[in-house]
Amino acid sequence: MKKLLYACGILISCFCFAQQSETSIKASFFDGIAVAGYVDHGAFINFTGPNVSLKNKDLKFILGMLPSLRIKEDKSEGTKNSAITPNLGAGLTVVYKKLAVQIPVYYNTKTSAQNGAWKMGIGLGYSFR
Repeated sequence: MKKLLYACGILISCFCFAQQSETSIKASFFDGIAVAGYVDHGAFINFTGPNVSLKNKDLKFILGMLPSLRIKEDKSEGTKNSAITPNLGAGLTVVYKKLAVQIPVYYNTKTSAQNGAWKMGIGLGYSFR
């Protein structure tokens, strides 16, 4: 009787897991999404990096790392930083068909003039997949 119950359980679970589902959760290293946007009185250009995503039909939610190039003029006196700097952000990206909307956060390190702080931005992009 016990073996029959195990066999029935395995058959039922195989049938249930064999069904195709519209919603899926997936981990990825690159999603083929390029985004440009605004953050902290400057701009950024990034591609989605390592992430976890949830897809349902034409809508995809991505939470992950954002390797970026930040573009911001250094207005301080004396020695200045480069206008374009590499940076790593994190954030949420929502993709509908091929259009991507992103809410990234970047950390600005402490300087002699201001404390370190997280800055939130907004971006618009395109999904190549």
